[in-house]
Amino acid sequence: MTPRRLVLAVSSALAAALVLAGCTVGPGGAAPHSTSDPSSGPGNAGTGDDQDDMDGVLLDDGRMFAIVSWGSSTCVPQIEDVSADGQRVSVTLVEPEADGATEQACTADLAPRASLGALPEGVDPTKDVTLVVTAADLIDEIDVEGDPDATAAPGSSTEYQPSAAWFDDGGLVLLTWGSSGCPPVVESAEADGSTGTVTFVTDENQACTMDMAPRGTVIEFPEDDVDDDAPFQLTLVGGGLDGTVEVR
Repeated sequence: MTPRRLVLAVSSALAAALVLAGCTVGPGGAAPHSTSDPSSGPGNAGTGDDQDDMDGVLLDDGRMFAIVSWGSSTCVPQIEDVSADGQRVSVTLVEPEADGATEQACTADLAPRASLGALPEGVDPTKDVTLVVTAADLIDEIDVEGDPDATAAPGSSTEYQPSAAWFDDGGLVLLTWGSSGCPPVVESAEADGSTGTVTFVTDENQACTMDMAPRGTVIEFPEDDVDDDAPFQLTLVGGGLDGTVEVR
């Protein structure tokens, strides 16, 4: 676990949050849509050895977490059950089901995907958390470093701010809020030392559902392009997400 696996503070709010300011993500709840895009960055093709690897990060100022797994970019595992015993959080990952079908057709690529869930009440996000993940016949334990600067309590109302956290030296999970039917699609991503820019596809004619949901997007940069010794600022461009996310 690298020190970059910390929740990132955010400075810009989504305008859509003003419409649904009363919504919350309940304790232990699973995010309805966790997304990943196969074009999010270099190195996402992965290898066969990556398939069973999982990582975890804390998001939303300590209210939420993401599990990064490898597999088809179009079939992101969903978090079905979450429970906690102290700082140990048990999580069940299930494969998504297609509407009206027993199996969902998945692309044959191998990409990192972000599955989102809410931390149960009673977990202290300022201290280290162990995610005990069950996915089919695989059980894995992921040690996630606590964020001493987290100020939110699991189960409290979200402020609908974007946030992000590193899951390795060149990859991060970005949490944004908006329509579950129109998850962010990465057009390009580049980094230079302590700054990075991710540009999203903007489609003004796209029909979107009118809900407000958390969306997790994996963004990857070449490790040599990121300065490990400096705070990192990520600029979001396009897709209705314009703003910045600061690394604490």
